[in-house]
Amino acid sequence: FLTDMPNVVYVKNYTPPKINVKEVLRYAGVKGEIPEISAIVDECVKELEGKLNYKVCYSEYPVKITGNEIDLSFALVNSKNLAKNLKNCKTYILFCATVGIAMDRLIAKYSVLSPTKALIFQALGAERIESLCNLFNKEIQGKYKHTRPRFSPGYGDLKVELQREIFAALNCSKNIGVTLNESLLMSPSKSVTAIIGVCDENTCEKNEREEKRGCFNCEKINCAFRK
Repeated sequence: FLTDMPNVVYVKNYTPPKINVKEVLRYAGVKGEIPEISAIVDECVKELEGKLNYKVCYSEYPVKITGNEIDLSFALVNSKNLAKNLKNCKTYILFCATVGIAMDRLIAKYSVLSPTKALIFQALGAERIESLCNLFNKEIQGKYKHTRPRFSPGYGDLKVELQREIFAALNCSKNIGVTLNESLLMSPSKSVTAIIGVCDENTCEKNEREEKRGCFNCEKINCAFRK
């Protein structure tokens, strides 16, 4: 089942999704309404206008699961959590998304000039890339009707080393300008790779009933962003 045959990789550009200020504040660790912080958020949002590039590259692959061993077509992995996520799926969407390098430059700039603004830009970056992923997820769900929650390297027991194979499969550097360094960190930093399982109506509905929370795939129960 494992193959070295290249898949067709598609590239899409998106218009900026609407900014969710509540999510920005959540990522910044701000609870409740604080006028001074809200004013800084407004300033950062204004400075950000027109600077980001919302891009996604993706491909569809067959998948075969035997116990906790998963044949992703371009790589073999062993992950109990991913096997659970992809249970009964025959295919999946592999994607990489980014909002571009401008956010990194703003974070670096304000790390020197204003730590508070640097924090807000970090939070904005997290909100922006998540919003892009959600937008892409919604499009995929609209096309395939029944999909699984997206799952990224580093979630649960899925090793982050899978990033190397993902970047090779999608040719992320050429297609959307995202690179991976020796420490497995992505540049631009506000980038995400993930897997979206595709399944039929009956099996997806069964899996969804088994899920109790949006963070069910991740075992990091102390995460500050856990919902």
